[in-house]
Amino acid sequence: MHRKALKGLNLLTTLRLDNNLLTDLYEESFEDLYNLQILNLRNNRISVIFNKTFHNLNNLRILDLGGNKISQLKPLAFVGLNNLTNLYLDRNHLKEIDKSNFEQLQATLQVLDLQQNLIRYLSNRTKSPFVQLTKLQDLKLGGQMPFGMTLLPHGFFHGLSSLKSLYLTDNQIFSFQTDAFDDLTNLEFLTLDSSGIGMTQLHPGTFKNLRKLQKLNAENMGIESLSADVFGNLTELQVLQLTHNAIKTVDEAVLKNLSNLRYLDLRACPLSCSCPNSWLQNWTKMNHNVQIVYLYNLTCPDLPGSMFYNFDLKVCYLDLELYLFVSTATTILLLSALPLLYVKLYWNLKYSYYVFRSWFGERWRQLHDEEEQCKYDAFISYNSADEQWVLDELLPNLEGRETSLRLCLHHRDFEPGRDIVDNIVNAVYGSRKTLCVVSQYYLRSEWCSLEIQLASYRLFHELKDVLILVFLEPIPKSQLSAYHRMRKVMLNKTYLQWPGPDCSDPTQAQELFWNQLRRALGSSNTCTHREEEKAEGNREKNSANQQKAHSQINFN
Repeated sequence: MHRKALKGLNLLTTLRLDNNLLTDLYEESFEDLYNLQILNLRNNRISVIFNKTFHNLNNLRILDLGGNKISQLKPLAFVGLNNLTNLYLDRNHLKEIDKSNFEQLQATLQVLDLQQNLIRYLSNRTKSPFVQLTKLQDLKLGGQMPFGMTLLPHGFFHGLSSLKSLYLTDNQIFSFQTDAFDDLTNLEFLTLDSSGIGMTQLHPGTFKNLRKLQKLNAENMGIESLSADVFGNLTELQVLQLTHNAIKTVDEAVLKNLSNLRYLDLRACPLSCSCPNSWLQNWTKMNHNVQIVYLYNLTCPDLPGSMFYNFDLKVCYLDLELYLFVSTATTILLLSALPLLYVKLYWNLKYSYYVFRSWFGERWRQLHDEEEQCKYDAFISYNSADEQWVLDELLPNLEGRETSLRLCLHHRDFEPGRDIVDNIVNAVYGSRKTLCVVSQYYLRSEWCSLEIQLASYRLFHELKDVLILVFLEPIPKSQLSAYHRMRKVMLNKTYLQWPGPDCSDPTQAQELFWNQLRRALGSSNTCTHREEEKAEGNREKNSANQQKAHSQINFN
């Protein structure tokens, strides 16, 4: 076209030069068309828009440059277009756009069409080319060639606070950043049709600022599931298109949040005809405010021959979740309580275990048989550190007298090769009495604790007078507070204190001690055994007053 071909057409308001072979536009080409409002240059062969090409078109509102071969926009290409509202640059060869390209249009431009160009970004740090287009309401970026945009940089839509419609169709974007749409607070229409091939999940918060969105097209994006975290803020959404996705289940909270929804398209989605979707079947029948597209044509891929709207829900009436919750909660409580019971009732549990073992081995009957089953007068429970006292003092005074008693000792009377627990149980239950020789070493012994536990069980639970405590050394009450069984025995039964060397008359005190001990051992219980008690009451009565300060004896 000649540079002066349109000279003098100063009253022209609409000019169509589309579908021609125009290749170049000059500064003089449109200088006389200052009343022009619509200029259509679509489907020509224009490759470059030079500076000041439209500088006199002050009244131009619509400029259509689509379908050309434009690969470059000079910095002042759109200078003078002070009233331009619609700019169409679709199906050109633009590889990149910059904020300087639209600087002259920032006050008026409302529609910008950049579909099917070559725009592509490889970095997340690209600055927004739309930062000055604060009046823009409609932006089309779909179908970038040949592979799509593939990436939306951070803050790519920064500045588009007035945008109402955004088209991103056929761009194969790998993943949407959670801040991708944060600046589009007034967006009402968004189409992502086929823009995320291969995507399986929209990240929570992707649409968090789109509170005015009314229509969302997310067809053919490979989405496998929908969550309330993604759609939670779309309270104004009316149309939701999800055709050709991989959605099997829909979260109930999603549709509850979409209170204004009127149109839902789930065609070609492999919805599962199972219990997780039972609520959705009921929802589609009961909710009369939402149109479900081709509801009665939705099939069940997992149940061939069944339809989604009427698949069998009988199996879902069992509230398996409730049963699982109750059983799991009970198991957790039991597992939590068992350690506490173990700590609090350690010896009781241990004793019960040992008694059960004896009972299971048919020893329980032997332990509780007739009275003549008692083999010993007393079982001596002591720590090995106190063995010398037992051998030097206890045995000569109890087994070496005329009224000798038959005693059971670990090292002498336990059956070799037999389990030690079985030996202890038989010794306690096979003796009329259990004599505990208590010292600091005794308190620290686990086996000694077991022996006094077994004897105290017979004392308190079977109500048999079988337990005698002998203290070889003074032990503070505060130290005994941890041994509640022993303190309970001291409050209810006989305990004797061995006279120490600091006693004024050790010989007489010890004689009194042995007399009292023989008397305690000679008292009867359920076992019938030979008991020979000498008449020593008078002598003990006379000696008691003399040795009261040296021997601590308590009968309760």
